[in-house]
Amino acid sequence: MRGYFGVGVERVSKPRNVGALFRTAHAFGAGFVFTVGAVYDTDGHVRADTSKTPGQLPFYSFPDLDHLVLPEGCSLVGVELTDDAIDLPSFHHPRQAVYILGPERGNLSARMTERCDHVIKIPTKFCINVSLAGALVMYDRVLSLGRFASRPMRPGGPTESLPDHVAGGPVIRSKMDPYLDAPPAEALEAYDSEGE
Repeated sequence: MRGYFGVGVERVSKPRNVGALFRTAHAFGAGFVFTVGAVYDTDGHVRADTSKTPGQLPFYSFPDLDHLVLPEGCSLVGVELTDDAIDLPSFHHPRQAVYILGPERGNLSARMTERCDHVIKIPTKFCINVSLAGALVMYDRVLSLGRFASRPMRPGGPTESLPDHVAGGPVIRSKMDPYLDAPPAEALEAYDSEGE
């Protein structure tokens, strides 16, 4: 699967919830995990995070939203149960994404929501546990961006194997492509004049 993703929580206070979320992120192949404005002791989550994720993946603890730093070109995706959020089954996950979940018994802050490029919701009747919500989002990401055999029309597993991946030859794209057949001096002159 191409791309990467990170998972974080804002203002969370229960280490076991964070531990369960981070362990699941580790299992699904997250590139990093983080907290924003959270009371979180990396030693206090061990019962829920038996993989000890902060020792296996980069872990960032941002004191507040103003200090949150994301990789360049990465989309921030908020997970929040609001009327205007995109339903998770209808959401196209960005290749480079960071998913941020809110605290227990609360929502993402208004400032965090404003900073998000997308806000998605899991179509449930009411809010679910933060670690479960994160697991569903990560599963949906893997399901929609991963490469799996098609589901059969009848109950059960796939009846056909996943076809081998076929890579084509190298494709080199350049703004100069339209001018390649022209003599070098004319090609460069035509290319330069087009930019004016």
